[in-house]
Amino acid sequence: MLDDIVVSRVRVKLLDLFYSASTEIYHVRDLVRKIDEEINAVRRELLHLETVGILKKEPRGNRLYYWVNPHYPLYFELLQIITKETGLGERIIKNRNRIGKIAYCVFSGKFSRRKERKEEEVDVLIVGDILMPEVSALIKAEEEKRGREINYTVMTNEEFEFRKKRRDPFLLSILAGSKVMVIGDEGELVS
Repeated sequence: MLDDIVVSRVRVKLLDLFYSASTEIYHVRDLVRKIDEEINAVRRELLHLETVGILKKEPRGNRLYYWVNPHYPLYFELLQIITKETGLGERIIKNRNRIGKIAYCVFSGKFSRRKERKEEEVDVLIVGDILMPEVSALIKAEEEKRGREINYTVMTNEEFEFRKKRRDPFLLSILAGSKVMVIGDEGELVS
C-alpha cells in the first residue's frame, strides 16, 4: 500500500524503519545496514525527508544522527499508515478472514509509537466475532519480536456496545486515549 503512494523504494524502507520504532535515533551507516540499500541512495532520501520536515538530524562527532520529527504536520497520519503496513497491524489485516469478523481493531498510541505503558493500559482492542486461538498466535509472535508482553482485549460486538452504553470506565479509558485505527471507523467506534 505505501509502495502505491511513495515511488522511492528506499524512502519506503526508511519510513517503515523510522515509524516502526519512532523513538529510535539512527546514524547513516546503521540505516544502510538495516534497510540493505546503497549509502548514496540512503543519504539522498534522508536529505529529502529532513528537508520536508519528516525527520530531524543532529551531528554528533563525525556522524549525523536522524530521528522522526513528532511535530511534522502529517506525523500521526504517517504513523497510522506504517502501523497498518508493518508488524502486528499488517498481520491482522492479512489474516482478517482467519481471525473472524472484526468490526474494530485499535492500537493504543503508545503501542504504535513503541513507548512504555502503564501496567493497566491496553495496547490492542479487537471487537467482533473473533477466533481467540488465531488472535493469540498473532499476539504471541509479536510479543516475541518486541521482547515484551502485549496487553490486549477482545470483545464481542454486543459486549462492546453494552459497555459503551454503560460508560464502562475500562472501555472509556481506551476510547479516550491516543489510538490508531487498524480496522474500522473511529467515528463509529466512539459514537
